[in-house]
Amino acid sequence: MMHVLVTGYDGYIGSVMVPLLQDAGHIVSGLDTCYFSDGAAASHLQKALHKDIRDVTEADLQGYDAIIHLAALSNDPMGELNPAWTEEINYLATVHLARLAREAGVQRFLYASSCSVYGMASEDAVATESSPLRPLTAYAVSKIRSEEALAELADEHFSPVFMRNATAYGWSPRFRSDLVVNNLTAWAFTTGKIRILSDGTPWRPLVHIEDISRAFCAALSAPRDAIHNQAFNVGRNGENYQIRQVAEIVHKVLPQCEVVIEGMDRPPDPRSYRVDFSKIARALPEFHPQWDVKQGVEELVRAYDQVGLTEDDFNGSRYVRLARLKELIQTDRLDDSLRWRS
Repeated sequence: MMHVLVTGYDGYIGSVMVPLLQDAGHIVSGLDTCYFSDGAAASHLQKALHKDIRDVTEADLQGYDAIIHLAALSNDPMGELNPAWTEEINYLATVHLARLAREAGVQRFLYASSCSVYGMASEDAVATESSPLRPLTAYAVSKIRSEEALAELADEHFSPVFMRNATAYGWSPRFRSDLVVNNLTAWAFTTGKIRILSDGTPWRPLVHIEDISRAFCAALSAPRDAIHNQAFNVGRNGENYQIRQVAEIVHKVLPQCEVVIEGMDRPPDPRSYRVDFSKIARALPEFHPQWDVKQGVEELVRAYDQVGLTEDDFNGSRYVRLARLKELIQTDRLDDSLRWRS
């Protein structure tokens, strides 16, 4: 049992991860600026801090055995909205948090990195943790720079671990529709068309958010020597797909829907990579992924039906993070540094 602080506890992954950590016997507290909610989910935590990670103090971090750092501007479109925000929140604030955590005596720091650091791989290449890093976006650059800075902070007392998550999917209390599996399934459910906005050829590794959460649980309990200051691709072998293959899976679940490729005339998406997940299977034998994409699509269809998902919902600020941030800025609720005005 550990006392764990989860940053971004009220986000897409955090709201699923926290209950799994608690089921594993950990005492869980959270820190979140709550861009995407009112923080109402905090009541089940040992302690909840509604605070920007840039403003964390050492006193905020006293008494924790481990920190799981999920909080970030967490996709490519948000990263490109203002690259300076991405550098400040995703990179500089991560380093600030880690330095304070080390001073506060936190022993384990699990950092949510991303397989997007591989950027573009040759057609026959499968990326391992030692493969060349080719970041193509401000978001991916922020992940690499954070990993490098955290590695320099590692010592005999402070143990950072870099969890390079595959592209996530699945239902969550803080659902996001701007992820490929979630998005293609939502198009199908609400319009009857499975819209591919590229030529459908780019590769993506995919992982359910519950399996991401299971990987972090396993990393919390793993022997220090097995994971200290190392990177791990988070996912399972066999779960690399081209975008058009994902669309075909959605079509199998919703056969009445039509696959429509709308991006044939657009420049090809340079982000294309397949990933190997053998290392995490060896190092964390307690990590047992339970989902594949077809199961995830079936789950999403059930959830969409239950909540009555509409096209306006999944394209609007309720479920699209970039639209939500723009709304908060336009209504003057956030200042020009993305901090709350009140």
